Amino acid sequence: MHLFSVFLSFVGGEIVELVLQTGTVAKAVLLFLLAFSVLSWAVILSKWILIKSARRQSVRFLRAFRKANRIQEVASMADQFRPSPLVGVFDGAVAEFKRQMGTTGAVHNPTAVQRAMQIASSEEIGRFESNVPWLAITGAVTPFIGLFGTVWGIIDAFHGLGTAGAATLRAVAPGISEALITTAAGLAAAIPAVIAYNLIIGSIRELASRNDDFTLEMLNLVERQQPQPLSEVQR
Repeated sequence: MHLFSVFLSFVGGEIVELVLQTGTVAKAVLLFLLAFSVLSWAVILSKWILIKSARRQSVRFLRAFRKANRIQEVASMADQFRPSPLVGVFDGAVAEFKRQMGTTGAVHNPTAVQRAMQIASSEEIGRFESNVPWLAITGAVTPFIGLFGTVWGIIDAFHGLGTAGAATLRAVAPGISEALITTAAGLAAAIPAVIAYNLIIGSIRELASRNDDFTLEMLNLVERQQPQPLSEVQR
């Protein structure tokens, strides 16, 4: 274990030393890549926490919803499951339910309730999708930024070769090291962003599908619901 930590310390020190020895252009490229990487990891962690909480609360909300027989029973406890997008869909249905009950004393247009839930579902999914495109941008752009640093390092290597007048390792090593470092940095920023983007999009699609299923369950409950005074569905 001690030898492994010493090895990591040695490798890390070598990398830091190589970065410090790079030229101005390479340092600028690395700073750009670092900014992209930090922002993408911030998005990854925030979305991971949000989606994890949404999944957990959705399971709990569905369990409570399926045990209830009337809308007001669900409405009285929905707030405690607020991170779940299903609560937003439920709120959209309840708002339309109240409007119809207030005018006619009964739900006369279930299609309007369904449309209200679809709108609420789109808003909830939009909340989960916010900032996710940044991961796609990072995955698409950072390899090219790293490639720019690679090309610049190769140019610098040939320039050093021409200045030295001889094909020696000392002449080309600085440029080659810049090229390899920026290439590695570009890939290090892009690969996690691409993987996370696909995983997050898959999770959001799963939440959207669950919203659609819940919409059907909610419509069944609305159709079973007997006419009642508006005050009974107030929270």
